[in-house]
Amino acid sequence: MIGNEADLVVCGEAEDAASALAAVERLRPDLVVADLSLPGRNGLEWIKDLAVRHPGVATLVLSMHDESLYAERAIRAGARGYLMKSAGGRAVLEGIRTILAGRIHVSPAVSSRILESLARDATPSKRPGGGPDSLVQKLSDREFEVFQLIGHGHGTREISGRLNVSIKTVEAHRANLKTKLGAKDATQLVREAVRWVESQNAI
Repeated sequence: MIGNEADLVVCGEAEDAASALAAVERLRPDLVVADLSLPGRNGLEWIKDLAVRHPGVATLVLSMHDESLYAERAIRAGARGYLMKSAGGRAVLEGIRTILAGRIHVSPAVSSRILESLARDATPSKRPGGGPDSLVQKLSDREFEVFQLIGHGHGTREISGRLNVSIKTVEAHRANLKTKLGAKDATQLVREAVRWVESQNAI
């Protein structure tokens, strides 16, 4: 679809995180269209790597993951736009051209939420704390990743292997999660994580 546009050229494709970075280094594209589900690397971490190594290369995230949970994180990581795959082809082309013109491209709903978040941060004493989803949104990207893995039934040792970090680091993230989410113990944290993952799968 992109290749059929007179003003756009697909200069390369990649199947995993490592080969994608190598392709960017070799081909020097103006823009990368990337998913968050990348073999070999967490998508948000990959976007951060790309932004550091190639700050002149813009990124449009095109993903199945719910924009209400991931769009703002992707923008903070360095992406210039976020679209769900359900948005359709014309929306993708519009997003590409918007980003190439130097602007950020997100859905109106995400744009509104980002503005509301900025307003809330500016007047914290006047805003309510929010529900469970608002607490999850306050997690760091790594904490969010650990929380998801807990919710999918993975234990500390397995999470350590998947994220390539020490068991001690995973335990520290779990402790931070309990504090931020108000869980009194590990059992409640697991219960909350499982409940949250199930609620997202039901959307």
